[in-house]
Amino acid sequence: MRIIFAGGGTGGHLYPGLAIARALVRSDSRVQPFFIGAQRGIEREVLPGTEFPHLLLDLHPLYRTRVWQNWRTIRGGITAWGEIGRVMRGSGARLVVGTGGYAAGLVLAYAATHRLPYVLQEQNSHAGLTMRTFSRWARQIYLGFPEAARLMSRGAATAIVDTGNPIEPPPSPRPDRTVAREKWGFSSTGGRVLLIVGGSQGARGLNQVVAAWLRKGAPDGWQIIWATGRGSHAEYARFESDRVRVRPYLSPISDAYAATDLALCRSGAMTTAELCAWAIPSILVPLPTAAADHQTANARALEAAGAAIFLPQRELTPDRIDVILGTLRLDRGELYRLAEAAAVRGRPDAAEQIARRILTLLRTR
Repeated sequence: MRIIFAGGGTGGHLYPGLAIARALVRSDSRVQPFFIGAQRGIEREVLPGTEFPHLLLDLHPLYRTRVWQNWRTIRGGITAWGEIGRVMRGSGARLVVGTGGYAAGLVLAYAATHRLPYVLQEQNSHAGLTMRTFSRWARQIYLGFPEAARLMSRGAATAIVDTGNPIEPPPSPRPDRTVAREKWGFSSTGGRVLLIVGGSQGARGLNQVVAAWLRKGAPDGWQIIWATGRGSHAEYARFESDRVRVRPYLSPISDAYAATDLALCRSGAMTTAELCAWAIPSILVPLPTAAADHQTANARALEAAGAAIFLPQRELTPDRIDVILGTLRLDRGELYRLAEAAAVRGRPDAAEQIARRILTLLRTR
């Protein structure tokens, strides 16, 4: 059974597709995933290292602030349309799974015009343009945040399901936190562990404030794991100490999650999904330049659910970090309540749930 996966441009749109594809293959070995993405997206680096066949096309986003460059979008779309058709016809595709981003739009348009069934997986609380456009004709829509449903145009035959975002789930049983702390060289008893991460590439605005904060010395009662991003590690490695671990990148990040009591991070959909699956409360500092400010929508949704503290970038200062950590250190019950609420929003089995629904849909047809 050939299933086409369309989505990419960023990791937030590509990795959910990979998680679903792997869950499908685990559930039914007859499934043959095939990925279509953009030559200029992250998929050009990631997909060649995966087990899945793929096709990268000359796809471009809509250039909203540089409209004169949209000729690239039109030219690439015309060329890609024929190549998408050849893949669809030649492989006997049964279904398309769209995970968003400009890399998914043209494939979903082809599926819609040729009456090929498709499903969507929306990661963020504010649904993206591609998902909003094609939601009306989707058979099923899987939401990472239930709040995204308000922007979807449900068709008569469309099922919208709150599945959570498909991620690599925490191991079962969970690693012992005491053992995890000792792996990092931290005290196994007393105090708390704060994880600071801005994404795989780091976050300059976050790193600069954290550096200014640590110049005063790590606060009492906290041990810190700080992932700076590979490009920034040399600048911040000097902050390493007996209570601060400075790393360019966390791989596997599960080693850090297992030791963490609280995270200070961006509010991308996959990051927050992982934190909730691990029942880790967070201080969320959205990326101000994210498309449609969707990271702020994610942070507000989790704060409203009691699972996180929303902290805009403009309010992120060393003093504000001290105040928040001081409050949580004195009020241990509040940190516990945040962790409980994060666990409620966690969906560690999202990929398997989505895979089951897709297979049921195919068998029904």
